[in-house]
Amino acid sequence: MANREFDAKYISQYGQIIGIDEVGRGALAGPVVVGAVILNKFIDGIDDSKKLTQKQREYLSEEIIFNSQFAFGIATPTEVDVHNVIGATRIAMERAYKNLGVKAFAIVDGLEIGLNFDHECVVKGDAKSASIGAASIIAKVYRDSIMRKLDIFFEGYDFVHNVGYGTKKHMLALEKLGSTIFHRLTYSPVWKYTDPLKIENWILKGELSEDRLRKMYTHSMWHME
Repeated sequence: MANREFDAKYISQYGQIIGIDEVGRGALAGPVVVGAVILNKFIDGIDDSKKLTQKQREYLSEEIIFNSQFAFGIATPTEVDVHNVIGATRIAMERAYKNLGVKAFAIVDGLEIGLNFDHECVVKGDAKSASIGAASIIAKVYRDSIMRKLDIFFEGYDFVHNVGYGTKKHMLALEKLGSTIFHRLTYSPVWKYTDPLKIENWILKGELSEDRLRKMYTHSMWHME
């Protein structure tokens, strides 16, 4: 669980800090979402969002939003396919930082990925830093709400419960219904159930870019070797 002292050392050095974290990298469908947060005060209970219950996350998200400056950055499933998930995470983090509109030093969860703003990466930072943990919580709650709303448009995949992750029910739906344009089409479990007729229809409707299509087939050829 985050403690005051961790952020305090950065605040004493830089004056103001931004916590940044992503959610959704491991999902089979949906965007990567990044939160960027400047906390106005320490909030008890902040931790890695994965360690919290949905009820705890939703309560803390409201507290964080009320007591911070915050912004989100999103990378779409298309961007995940075209740039790979690390590249898409970088894009979403840079968007979140830009959307916040504050040029301050950032502490970012995870390993270094070459971000273009002044920062330091902290492994398991979401469990150490209140600022990073806050970013992970609001990003998780925001992304989950997106996926639950999309459940109406993509019936049968159980997005309302799995929010795009590869649960048993989600995998059975992929096997039965095939993938959707909102899935990550370069991911092996998804590509396996992507119907060529659907691909042709997406191209005709202008929903599938040439870059994404190229990455899909490059991935499929690599995967078959």
